[in-house]
Amino acid sequence: MQNNIKGAIFDADGTLLDSMPVWKNVAVDYLVSRGATPRPDLNDNLLAIGGHEIPRYFQAEYGLRESVDVIKRGIHKLLEEFYFYKAPLKEGVIPVLNMLREHGIKMCVATATDRHLIEPALRRCGLLEYFGRVFTCGEEKTSKSSPDIYIRAAAFLGTDISDTLVFEDALYAMKSAKSAGFPVAAVYDLSAIDKQDDIKELCDYYLISWDKGISNLMTAFQNH
Repeated sequence: MQNNIKGAIFDADGTLLDSMPVWKNVAVDYLVSRGATPRPDLNDNLLAIGGHEIPRYFQAEYGLRESVDVIKRGIHKLLEEFYFYKAPLKEGVIPVLNMLREHGIKMCVATATDRHLIEPALRRCGLLEYFGRVFTCGEEKTSKSSPDIYIRAAAFLGTDISDTLVFEDALYAMKSAKSAGFPVAAVYDLSAIDKQDDIKELCDYYLISWDKGISNLMTAFQNH
């Protein structure tokens, strides 16, 4: 693995923030509130689509008749309290961000969560100052099933794809980044516990936790 990394792109949920449990519950809670019965594969299916696509998915798969905007507002109402006031930082994140900043690494965020939710959480946790920009799948009109958001983020950073490390917790997103030539650092999250063997095989770096990952990551930046 190369050690000339010049840029870093961070996922937010499950990577910087310990926030995946809310996504496991919110879709179920919303569908139940609308009289629909969630299927067992609901959360697996939602992982592979961008947050902005969820309302249309609910319309197509669960027959919801409300407009996309009404569904989106209903989901956001359930999520706002969590992101605005509760979403916790993953332990050990800030020392790693400080280390990268000290090495002059350019950083940004690429997330499937809407800006309306994610920026207040990042600001409250003291993370927003580290990043040049927050890219969202909704604004970019894409999902992480495609590498487009990572490619656009690297273009913003002004770093070559091969020199830009993507931090992710979800296997499907790692596959997208790798397909475009990005090196990937996997961050363990309980939501992907059943995919860890595949994740370890795919990724260039594996962090069981942020506070145990600094020495591992240092090799990527030692010549920068």
